[in-house]
Amino acid sequence: MVDAAELCAQLIRFDTTNHGEGHSNGERLLAEFISSLLSDAGYAPVILGPEPERASVVVRIEGHDRALPGLLVHAHLDVVPAEPEQWSFDPFSGLVGDGYIHGRGACDMKDMVAMTLATLLAWAEAGVKPRRDIVVAFVADEEDTGERGALWLVAEHLDLFAGVEAAIGESGGSPILLDSVLGDTVRVYPIATAERGTLHIRVRAEGVSGHGSRPMPDNAVMNLIQALQRVGEHRWPLVLTPTVRAYLEQTTAALGHSADLTTEVGVDAAIDAMGEAGTVARVTIRCSATPTVLRAGYKVNVIPGIAEADIDIRCLPGTENDTMATIDRLLGENIERTFLSHQSPVESPMDSPWFSAMEAALVRHDPRAVVVPMCMGGGTDAKAFSRLGIQCYGFSPMGLDPDGRMHQGVHGVDERVPVESVIRGQLILQDFLSSL
Repeated sequence: MVDAAELCAQLIRFDTTNHGEGHSNGERLLAEFISSLLSDAGYAPVILGPEPERASVVVRIEGHDRALPGLLVHAHLDVVPAEPEQWSFDPFSGLVGDGYIHGRGACDMKDMVAMTLATLLAWAEAGVKPRRDIVVAFVADEEDTGERGALWLVAEHLDLFAGVEAAIGESGGSPILLDSVLGDTVRVYPIATAERGTLHIRVRAEGVSGHGSRPMPDNAVMNLIQALQRVGEHRWPLVLTPTVRAYLEQTTAALGHSADLTTEVGVDAAIDAMGEAGTVARVTIRCSATPTVLRAGYKVNVIPGIAEADIDIRCLPGTENDTMATIDRLLGENIERTFLSHQSPVESPMDSPWFSAMEAALVRHDPRAVVVPMCMGGGTDAKAFSRLGIQCYGFSPMGLDPDGRMHQGVHGVDERVPVESVIRGQLILQDFLSSL
């Protein structure tokens, strides 16, 4: 039997850092390692990508009943950069100790890669075949634009996903421990049924260039700053999408609170009552627009004629057109904008058989589990696969660590995931895939 925790540690030792804007250490070596394990187990994986080093691995496990709709399992191979001088250990050492697997990617998301791979290897060892087709994609470039990973696969290799109706991927199925009004601990397992859209734009202001000692009324820097201030200070209206409303109602009910979602005050009170689970809720009740990058000028005594900025916009399902209309109004007539990345929001049914099967698997392994739908504030490769009409869910299950350890350091310092969470998570994942 393959040890999912040890496999996770092995995967971490491959430095697949994605620096963004096409700069990466590359996923090729890890893709080849995964492909060799799958090939040795009797599967027929393919390695492919738009560039030799930006490689993904895709494999289809044919089911007994190929007339049934298929399921896609996707997990990304790349990781965000780590600054070793800030860490307590080598970020790519893959250390296992103190009940944790340590290293960059431990919980984002080489844990899910390991659990998925361990499941396939366990099936091969036991001669197990799923009921329906399962397509597995270990993809590159999720931590940047996806243009060299999921988006490229969807655009160039549509045939790989033929017959797939639903998908599971990043962020969902992990327990959050919360205190109820009675003082007992409630174990809430959110499953992502929605994601805010990712609309990254670059804005450009023009003015009259000249000598710094002779101020110009039409100053590109000032024009841009004023526009960014309007965007940054805008208070976006409260929007409760079906997923967000269900998340608030079901979580507060499980904790014994009565939620009044008819007013902003009531929504804020409900979120406060949710404790840690309110963190994601607070960023998914509104759209957001955050200026993040500024570019202007080249010399202190020269007034530049051009100033640019990048803005990170996140919009809720059903709000995309209104969001961009608001952005244009806030920017004003003299500011040009272009999209750097345009990935629409995602929302999948909460009452589907797929969601029910995920919930059932979690409850079988934790009878006290309270499973709720959730909207993600950020984004995943689900946005790419949803373009194919695939129902996408965030479900990369983690089991409870018996000693209360929790994962830490996602995109931060000293990233780590509990060994037991990965081992138990793999059993939940295998149970779910075997039950379909």
